[in-house]
Amino acid sequence: MQLTKKSTEVKAGALGLNRRQFLKNAGVTTGGIAAASMLGTGMIKKAEAASTDLSQPVEVKRTICSACAVGCGIYAEVQNGVWTGQEPAFDHPFNAGGHCAKGAAIREHGHSTKRVKYPMKLEGGKWKKLSWEQAINEIGDKMLEIKETSGPDSVYFMGSAKFSNEGAYMYRKFAALWGTNNIDHSARICHSTSVAGVANTWGYGAQSNSFNDIRNAKNIFLIGANPAEAHPVSLQHILTAKERGATITVADPRFSRTAAHAHIHLPLRPGTDIPLVYGLMWHIFENGWEDKNFMEQRAWGMDKIREEVKRWTPEEVENVTGCSREAVYAAAKHMHENRPGTVIWCMGGTQHTVGNANTRIYSILQLVLGNMGIPGGGTNIFRGHDNVQGATDMGLLFDNLPGYYGLTTAAWQHWCRVWDLPFEQVKANFDPNQYLGKDPMTTPGMPCSRWHDGVLEDKANLAQKDHLRLAFFWGQSVNTQSRQMEVRDGLDKLETVVVVDPYPTMAGVMHRRTDGVYLLPAATQFECEGSLNNSGRSVQWRQQVVEPLFESKNDLEIMYRLAKRVGIADDFTKKIKVTNNLPDADDIMREYTVGMRSVGYTGWSPERVKAHTMNWGDFSREDLQAKGGANKGETYGLPWPCWGTPEQKHPGTHILYRTGMNVNQGGGNFRARFGVEFEGESILADGSASKDAEIQDGYPEFSDVLLKQLGWWDELTDEEKVAAEGRTWATDLSGGIVRVALAHNMVPYGNAKARCRVWTFPDEIPVHREPLYTPRRDLIAKYPTHEDMRVHRLPTLFKTIQDKVIADDLDKKYPLIATSGRLVEYEGGGEESRSSAWLAELQQEMFVEINPADATDRGIRDGDDVWLEGAEGGRIKIKAMVTPRVLPGTTWMPYHFAGVMHDEELQYPESGGVSTKPYVVGESANTALTYGYDPVAQMQETKASLCQIEKA
Repeated sequence: MQLTKKSTEVKAGALGLNRRQFLKNAGVTTGGIAAASMLGTGMIKKAEAASTDLSQPVEVKRTICSACAVGCGIYAEVQNGVWTGQEPAFDHPFNAGGHCAKGAAIREHGHSTKRVKYPMKLEGGKWKKLSWEQAINEIGDKMLEIKETSGPDSVYFMGSAKFSNEGAYMYRKFAALWGTNNIDHSARICHSTSVAGVANTWGYGAQSNSFNDIRNAKNIFLIGANPAEAHPVSLQHILTAKERGATITVADPRFSRTAAHAHIHLPLRPGTDIPLVYGLMWHIFENGWEDKNFMEQRAWGMDKIREEVKRWTPEEVENVTGCSREAVYAAAKHMHENRPGTVIWCMGGTQHTVGNANTRIYSILQLVLGNMGIPGGGTNIFRGHDNVQGATDMGLLFDNLPGYYGLTTAAWQHWCRVWDLPFEQVKANFDPNQYLGKDPMTTPGMPCSRWHDGVLEDKANLAQKDHLRLAFFWGQSVNTQSRQMEVRDGLDKLETVVVVDPYPTMAGVMHRRTDGVYLLPAATQFECEGSLNNSGRSVQWRQQVVEPLFESKNDLEIMYRLAKRVGIADDFTKKIKVTNNLPDADDIMREYTVGMRSVGYTGWSPERVKAHTMNWGDFSREDLQAKGGANKGETYGLPWPCWGTPEQKHPGTHILYRTGMNVNQGGGNFRARFGVEFEGESILADGSASKDAEIQDGYPEFSDVLLKQLGWWDELTDEEKVAAEGRTWATDLSGGIVRVALAHNMVPYGNAKARCRVWTFPDEIPVHREPLYTPRRDLIAKYPTHEDMRVHRLPTLFKTIQDKVIADDLDKKYPLIATSGRLVEYEGGGEESRSSAWLAELQQEMFVEINPADATDRGIRDGDDVWLEGAEGGRIKIKAMVTPRVLPGTTWMPYHFAGVMHDEELQYPESGGVSTKPYVVGESANTALTYGYDPVAQMQETKASLCQIEKA
């Protein structure tokens, strides 16, 4: 794809908008230019390929940074097929020329010598080079043998937020046609509790506003989030709001770099988010600061919340959370006096055994304050990988199909119609037997947080025919999982391990095997083209920067080759063009947008998405709207829901649930996802609706029945009537039901109140439950954890663990709280970023932050080697960083490290004569972290455990 007709041949170094040109035009001083050069392209340009002829024309490609989900635009310079330089896009609406350290080093992810360069197999303790044909044949044959003897559920499909939308969708489709729901990806261990909690509050489990809209907030409440390090470019929007007068409150056990920008810091004890937020509400209700009208019209079940709030007096909140009553009052007063306000959270809030309840209580706080559906308000859920939102939308989950359709027979039938495949044919791919009285096709599979339990657990407890025997680790590094010792045991016991990634990752290295491991070199996303969604639901298109390097291949090609080997290729690409074994990304988008009606993908098309990519500068940084040009009136990235057909040109929905706008311009209201009443009480909106809706009150989701009741059925064409009969707006492939709803300015998914009570969850309202590994045994009787329970295919322990902590005095043996988080230099499991020479220079050692008082008690000085042992015996040797950033009794570790386990370095293979060992290795924090899972989403607990530290 060309940038413009003129841009494919320009002089070397020229870009659409050049950093140096920008600085020169802006009149920045020489010193400023020098600093920008050193931090930006000066660093990148040192890595130019020496063989490149700089007299050759430069082609400029538009791509998106893969480091986090802000979605920063990058101009990539390509000469003679080689990626020679990059510039942050100054005209991009999200980053406007901003780069973090990871973004500035992004080119190195492709060019790193640490990549796997060709297919490899571990055999007899040695790594052997394979051809692609041999690798695909061996893996495919093993899959077929396992399916024949153990059933399709014995193959596990670990996916990735590094997939494009098209890759994620096709991977989920592959698993469906293979015949299993044992598929998942990294959202399980970062924001699955957000999706569950938020979707069950107001209908959609996604960020409600955008990074840019934070600029309009008057108060910003960050809880369990550190964007200064995790999402650095997002901070420019937060600081813009601060410059405009916004107050900032940060709730974090550490005094983080983000907290340094705050007006109020609330250093809560890890695992006490719910008491803290109830404490804020106590002051809000006590002083009459709640938005009574909003709550009456648009919130259901608030009476139960009021009852719970009464328990959380300032004294009790201080006792449980450690936050002073004065600071909590001040934060609540800020929220009252400075509206609209937004709430921002990340994994500090989600990675808990009460993660779903945490995300619900954050959402309920916004209902109390009336901060939903307005600019500057909302719940902004910052995603950690470039396409976590898109991969989740695509159903790359153990309990969903694409578009958050469940695993019901009706949902499967819907997708079979999209694929043009007989339902019975697809059903025949699944294990025909029932387990615990349920069919595997309509039963959630195993979460990626616990795939190893599918290998190690007693087979009688698994609710499937056999153990997992083969697992794909496609773009996912297993050192991000807790219970690393069990993860290692699981890798050892699997019959076959298949790693598909540009790098070997821990799945290919952490085991103690001598056979049965395959490394398949996947191309980076910069060597492919396709789309991805940022945290704000905006879709962007990545142009292919260069051809796949070494012998790596596009994810889609690898999938297609495997599909051919196992006999599902014809169904896999029935409606998709394939050229040289590569399925067409445009065709894949056209297919999934037809089916993903539940989230409003139908207004997307490759042409519309690419038109936004090619015109970044047309879109406003304030509201993401194009004021003129080819995309006039549209919101950047067409954030879903984008209703109707592409030809109808719906602008996208910048702010969810916004009643102040017409649905045809991006307005909306809370979703009627849960029926119209509960226990005889209406849960539809009361006297509130989106602008211009013909019914200015609550109404159910649109269906053939509702159209007939309203007398609008005859507004469908005869063809649409046939397709719509017996369907809802989300399953009518003709789109007729949606078209009629929009014609009456009504939201297709209905108009309900947000739910403060979720009657289908273990806790109907959020309640505090002490962490399994708590240092406060005095609070267990008052705030006990759940009873043990089965969650889908796996038994899940709660009370058993907490009882053991007390019985074995683990809180006395391990008196320090252990929690973890991100560094600005590295990302995720760190395999890519620690393999970058530029980033590795910035942070070379794994460490733990420990308070000076705790360090002094243990004879530890800053920089000492220490042993940190977790409460389940995981023991890691790391450096001590003695700092008052953490309070006495609390420790903090980054989770990006791997390559060392129990002080023993792991062995990495050579590929192309070069070791694939990253420049920086270290112990994984998760080796020391312990058991614990959310009962709804199976999110792992990594933020509230116990440890002991001693000098090494």
